[in-house]
Amino acid sequence: MAELTMVASMLRHLSLSEAAAGLESIVADAALAEDTPLEVLNKLLQMEIDGRNAKGKAKRLKAACFPYIDDLESFDFQRKGFKGINKAHVRQLADLAWLEKAYNIMFLGPTGLGKTRLSIGLGVKAVEAGYNVSFVTLDELMRLLKTAEISTRAARKVKTIRNNDLVILDEVGFLPISKQDANKLYEFVNAMYLKTSIILTSNKDFEEWSEFLGDSIITAAILDRLAHQCEIFSLDGPSYRLEHRKTIFGN
Repeated sequence: MAELTMVASMLRHLSLSEAAAGLESIVADAALAEDTPLEVLNKLLQMEIDGRNAKGKAKRLKAACFPYIDDLESFDFQRKGFKGINKAHVRQLADLAWLEKAYNIMFLGPTGLGKTRLSIGLGVKAVEAGYNVSFVTLDELMRLLKTAEISTRAARKVKTIRNNDLVILDEVGFLPISKQDANKLYEFVNAMYLKTSIILTSNKDFEEWSEFLGDSIITAAILDRLAHQCEIFSLDGPSYRLEHRKTIFGN
């Protein structure tokens, strides 16, 4: 037991805390399985790797600020009237090849079709693959951009978002913004152009963007950068929320 304690202490000294925590159980199992010293070492190192990966994933999930966690496998592509994307499309997107090339994805269409769910599902896949992700609504982003000049905290947050591998920009067009704010949005998008992938959701067609952005020239410049390397999905169909509406007294 004294030797185990000493070895565990040395493992912790080497910052191998996961291996140290599992040392006793691995040694006990090794005695029953008659493992060789090399096999024991392999199991210890694998435990350390698995533990670090799990902690890294948990840290990236927390940093992503998803409003909720969802997966692509549970998305219902077969519901009546739904169109614009299918399981084969999403399967291909889930391999994340587009993320390596800094391509963008846009999910356009009316509310209640699952645009945000699809975005989060892809974001979770990216986190699991080791990428850094940020989820932010346009309204929240504009508040950060407007206060970044006077708030160190907001400036750090904007910098973190920009430096991530993937930014999910949700609810674009939900609320109108001023021309001045549209300029800030352009600067934000331009800073990430060809460097960072963006998944964008909007209930507005491109023809309507100049209305909520307040300027046709800025709109053209933003769309030019977003759509240059981009896969666009125009979704349509009945609202999932209305079809699965829940009431206080049940159905």
